[in-house]
This record gives sequence, C-alpha cells and structure tokens, in this order.
Amino acid sequence: MKKQLILAAWLLSALTTTAQSVNDPIIMTVAGTPVPRSEFEYSYNKNNTDGVIDKKNVEEYVDLFINYKLKVQAALDARIDTTQAFLAEFAQYRDQQIVPTFVTDDDMLVEAHKVYDETVKSIGPDGLIRAAHILIRLSQKASEADQQKAKVRIDSIYNALKNGADFEKLAKKLSDDTGSARNGGVLGWVAKNQTVKEFEDAAFALQPGEMSKPVLSPYGWHIILMKERKQFEPFDFHKDNILKYLEQRGARNSISDRKIDEIVKNSNGQLTKERLMEMRADSLSAIDLSMRYLIKEYHDGLLLYEVSNEHVWDKAAKDDAALARYFKKNKAKYKWDEPRFKGMAYHVKVQSDVKAVADCVKKLKFDEWNEALRKTFNNDSILRIRVEKGLFKKGDNKLIDREVFKVQDAKVDSVKGFPIDATYGKLLKAPQDYTDVRGLVTADLQDELEHEWVADLRRRYTFTVNEEVLKTVNKHE
Repeated sequence: MKKQLILAAWLLSALTTTAQSVNDPIIMTVAGTPVPRSEFEYSYNKNNTDGVIDKKNVEEYVDLFINYKLKVQAALDARIDTTQAFLAEFAQYRDQQIVPTFVTDDDMLVEAHKVYDETVKSIGPDGLIRAAHILIRLSQKASEADQQKAKVRIDSIYNALKNGADFEKLAKKLSDDTGSARNGGVLGWVAKNQTVKEFEDAAFALQPGEMSKPVLSPYGWHIILMKERKQFEPFDFHKDNILKYLEQRGARNSISDRKIDEIVKNSNGQLTKERLMEMRADSLSAIDLSMRYLIKEYHDGLLLYEVSNEHVWDKAAKDDAALARYFKKNKAKYKWDEPRFKGMAYHVKVQSDVKAVADCVKKLKFDEWNEALRKTFNNDSILRIRVEKGLFKKGDNKLIDREVFKVQDAKVDSVKGFPIDATYGKLLKAPQDYTDVRGLVTADLQDELEHEWVADLRRRYTFTVNEEVLKTVNKHE
C-alpha cells in the first residue's frame, strides 16, 4: 500500500498546471453524455483561429460540434474503440504526449552535467588550442623527387616567415588546405586526440604567438602558428548549448524511457508500461484541461475517421454502382468548359499495328483497355507499343493536341524505337459516364451520404443545448 501511495504521489509531482475550475457548467448534453463548457471552448477556439478561412461564430459552430459528437457516439455504439487496431493507434499517440512529462527540468540539467563532465574529462588538463597552419600536401606514396620538392617548398615558406613574411597572407596564397586557407590558415578549437599525433605533438608544445618548424604528418608538411590556448569554460557558459544539443538528440525521450522502465521494475509486478501510461494520462487529465482535451481529441478523432469511412468515405468511393446511379440522376450538373478526348495516344513499330491496336480495344470498356493491350502487344519480353491512356484536355498531350484538337504548332517528341504515332478514342463535349468525372461524383455522393447519415443520427439520438451557458462561451473568468 505504501508503494502505491508513493507512486501516486510521484505521478502528480511533476505537474505544475493548475487544477480545473469547479465553475465549468454543462453547455449541452449529446446522446446522454454531458459536455462541459470547457470542452466546447477547447474545440471551438482550436478550430476557429484567426488563420482559419471558414471561421464560424459560436452559434454556427454548435451544430458542427453536435454532429461531431453524434458520430463519435455512433462509433462507440459500434464498439470501434474496443478493436485492437484502434487501441494500439490511440495508445501510440497518447504515449507521445505522456512520455515527455516524466522528465523534469532537473532531469535534463543532470543529463547536461553528465555531458559537460565527460567533455571536460575528454579534453584533459592540456585544454584546448586554436592554431593556424600552412600545409604543403604530400602523399605517403610520393616519389623521392616529389618528397624533395615538397621539402624545398615548405623550407622556403618557413624562411620567409622567419624573415617577417605575413603568415595569414602566405596561408591564403600557398596553403594546400583550401578550407582553412580562406581564413588565413586558422583552424577550429581542438583538444588532444582530435587530430594526427605529429600535428598534435607539435601544436600542443607551442605557446600563443609561437610558430613551429616544418612538421611532417600523414597529410604533408605543416607550419603551425599558435593563436590561442584555453581551458574549457565553466558549466554555466555551455549550459544552454548542451541542453539544446540534448533536445535535438532526443535525450528527453531516452530519460523518460529509462524512468518508466525503473518505475515498472520497482512496482514488483503491480504495473505494466501500458497501465503506467493510463495512470499518468488520468493524472494529467485530472488537473490539466489542455492535456485532457488533447488526448480526448485524438481518441474521438480516430473514432470519427473509422466510422466516417464506413458510412461515408469508403462507402461512396468503393461503390461503383452507387456512383453510376448518382451520376445518371445528376448528369446535368457535370459539365466541362471545353471538350475532352477519352482515349489514348500510342506509338508502334510497324504500320499494321496502328489498326491492330484499335481493333483490340474497340469492343471493350475503357477500363479494360490496359490489360488487353498488355496481353496482346507487350506480352513476354517483346514490346510492340507505348501507350498513354486517359481523359485529355487540350494541352495534356502533344500528340493528341496535334491529331485530335488540331493544334498546328504542337511539336510531338519522337519515341525511340516506336516511330509511328497514332490516337484512338472519342471526343466528348460533356461527361458520358461517372468515370469521366469520378472525383467530382465521389465527392458529391459523399456529401449526400453525409447529410443522410447526420439526419439519421439526429433522429436516433437526443441532444439539448443550454442556451444560457452558450452565451458565456469565452466570456467568463
């Protein structure tokens, strides 16, 4: 019992948000479920920000919100929320919101100190150096002649520097390290074990302002000028950058996962990760309205998606017979501003295949053309035809522009290996079949099904709105 009390206290300890006000009256009841004003306000304010194009006032939003709630209730009645697919997807989203709350600012600060301490240890007592160098690159497989040539060149540069030549100017002009040469040879800050040993030994032996003799490394000959030396700055100097680095590397999630595993392990079998997530979500939701409604929004949104698919979206999109009936009933409203060519532009190797292609498809439905052409002309490994099939308007296909729409300056690109061009199909002034305007018909049928479904839901379920509370939306303390 003591462990359970400690766990419950810990679950609430990281929260700093204020508890929900008791002054949260019921704004409506939908299908027997009371809706507090705060939930309606959350939804209304989120969906009616200044950037929303179709912004609604409170009264206009009420019907939309009721419809939303009715659909969610229909999904609950269909027990969609009990399916494994739903539970898994909802838990995944919920955990994305919940897991980061296991980490406090103090946790991140402890992790930042670990990074800092490890960095200080890796740098060591010799600190950091910032040097400049002039490099004469030399391959490790260089011939004796090339080695001698490089040595003469580096000695010449070194003598010039000893006689007062400007290091920065010579680096820009002569160094083979083009990256640093642009900056006068200046390199970034480095610690020991971050560069090759030959360079490192020579550089760390220098004090600011001192210059090395020519040093040979696996990269070639260097002349090194020490610019600065320093010890690593105190923690507070680097704290913000370390914290930013940890956030970018996902350290928050790593710490959360570690703490969650520890809690589950220390529960002596009383907790699973799933149960811990549920408890944490309940604790947060009890005192943080934004978190409560964010989690509820995703829960109900998933239900809405699934139930709408079943009753509207997929029902319309996949029912060809219903689409055909709807198009036939409403054919007059589907018009084009210009004719369309329903057919194909094709390219063949021999003249006799021009007629053969037309004969192959002339008695078939339009959606059967592709399979028939593939089997007849592009069977096995032999390709006899190149085809582009569809519903074309002027400008969609150059060959159709030239042959069908009679565009005189249409320039048709030749298809290598298929020198003979042809078209087959018919010119339509208006859609003749729902497939000619499938997207529009589908959207319109979905709208019709939506209206019918909502009307049915409003008949099946009861709902009431408290008009007095509605008047106080966003107008209370």
